[in-house]
Amino acid sequence: MQESKARKRKTASPRPSHDEAVHNKRTNQSQGSRSIANLLLYAVVAVAVVALYQYPKPVKRAIRTWLGQDGSDEPEQQLPGWSPHSYIGLEADVPKRDAVVAAFEHAWGAYERDAMGADEYHPISHKGSNLTEAGGIGYTVVDALDTMLLMGLDAEYQRARHWVAHKMDFERDGNFNTFETTIRVLGGLLSAYHLSGDDRLYLDRARELADRMLPAFDTPSGLPLPMINLARREGVWAHDNQGLVSTAEASTLQLEFRYLSELTDEDVYWEKAEHVMAVIKAGRMPPGLASIFMDPREGRFVTSAIRLGSRGDSYYEYLLKQFIQTGRTEAVYRDMYEDAVQAIHDHLIQKSLETGLTYTAELIPEYNSADPRGEISWRLTPKQDFLVCFFGGNLLLGATRSGALGQGVSIPPRPEELSEQGKRDWATGVELIRTCIATHDTKTGLAPEIAHFRIPSDNIQGIRNAPGDWYIKGAGVGEHPPYDARYMLRPETIESLFIAFRLTGDKRYRDYGWAIFQAIEKHCRLPGGGYATIVNVDEVPVRHEDKMETFFLSETLKYLFLLFSDGDTIPLSKYVFNTEAHPLPIFTPSIRTGFS
Repeated sequence: MQESKARKRKTASPRPSHDEAVHNKRTNQSQGSRSIANLLLYAVVAVAVVALYQYPKPVKRAIRTWLGQDGSDEPEQQLPGWSPHSYIGLEADVPKRDAVVAAFEHAWGAYERDAMGADEYHPISHKGSNLTEAGGIGYTVVDALDTMLLMGLDAEYQRARHWVAHKMDFERDGNFNTFETTIRVLGGLLSAYHLSGDDRLYLDRARELADRMLPAFDTPSGLPLPMINLARREGVWAHDNQGLVSTAEASTLQLEFRYLSELTDEDVYWEKAEHVMAVIKAGRMPPGLASIFMDPREGRFVTSAIRLGSRGDSYYEYLLKQFIQTGRTEAVYRDMYEDAVQAIHDHLIQKSLETGLTYTAELIPEYNSADPRGEISWRLTPKQDFLVCFFGGNLLLGATRSGALGQGVSIPPRPEELSEQGKRDWATGVELIRTCIATHDTKTGLAPEIAHFRIPSDNIQGIRNAPGDWYIKGAGVGEHPPYDARYMLRPETIESLFIAFRLTGDKRYRDYGWAIFQAIEKHCRLPGGGYATIVNVDEVPVRHEDKMETFFLSETLKYLFLLFSDGDTIPLSKYVFNTEAHPLPIFTPSIRTGFS
């Protein structure tokens, strides 16, 4: 028992000394202070988290200022038009790419079988036709050369090259469109020259054609005439439109003639094409927009419609692309492009009535006969051509070129890499592509030639089943379809999807493109070979028109092929596409002229 008590006494805590008691008291006080400090810290962190959630930008800016950093370079949120969840990079989608190649073979095979060498092809009647009674110059053959080279269709390409070498003849006493001949034939020959590894045949043919076309520029102003007689080497004045030339046609020859000049070291091609741009710049209309007609006698714009559709579209396209073509060395084209895009935002960009789709309207001049001063008013018309759908991609490209703060941008671009104007143009481009995809919401999944957009004053709000945002004017099922309702195998939406995908790596653009391709396959493909225009995109079963446009081979299928190819196939950092989708290399010019 004593032993047990002794053991207990031995294990009991000894009474603390005076010094130990003081130490313990201080320790308890310190622990209490730390607990209060921790509570305060937790409270501050909680408040900071709430503030960061509610007011992210001011809080971030305050933190960066406290750390001694300038808040002006604060990273912004990502740009619209892509998502980390749908980013897939620029690897090829081989099955879909090969499906596009098969479609090209179906189209080209029918043309070669029925109409080899003819300018145009009619797949229902299995016939070809030429653009003049004097004969053709092989529009379809030359337009398709570089597509075959890119797709690796060597057998078809060799037969097409043989035709160019032995049967192409420019000695045609007929009138050919200056613009169309330049973008399709001259552009096609120059692209084939580059992609074939500098096959001299194509450069020689291109030079011969350009020499025959130079007289089109022999006008008092230097603006080219709309037609050219290749055999007589004479420019031909327009019989319609009061002898005027469309702005797009005059200003969409420059990429081709400038590149030919670079290849041949002959300044005349460059100077003729560049002088046109000097005339246009000198005649600038006050808002910075261009009307669709110019007078080749006086070298000035004439009062006519202002739009980004037919007769106006590629003027805006080539402002940017001339800047890109020469490695961004000619600031005059960047300045002209930015001036025009600012005016487009100020005067033409509109929003649809129900869901706020972004579109470009047209300005139509109207004369008031009762006004003794003869003043003109401008009416804003909510109408957009299918052709305008190139502009979404063009704005994205411009945002990353003219709008880039440095020489290069990321894929996808980061907000801090773009100027304020670049970010604005990127956002508008994304929205315009969204609108063009929305116009594919038809029974065929294909978009019409012209879409009209709802406005509050259109007086159709009370009509049963009235469209919310856009509609095809006069396209009743079973009725004779208006021109507006057709789909002509056009490429412009796919062109923008290709550019958007290459700049973002976002899968959505391939998904959109594949849906359009499937609609073309379902509704435009003919069992006997070839593809045809459909006359009403909102009518099923479809009715066809006996025409396969040359740009279907040159643009539509090429852009689809490139959309599903990898990023190293015709990279946007090394090439610029002419308005017929012929890729031309970016180069540093060896010629300098006064305008540049």
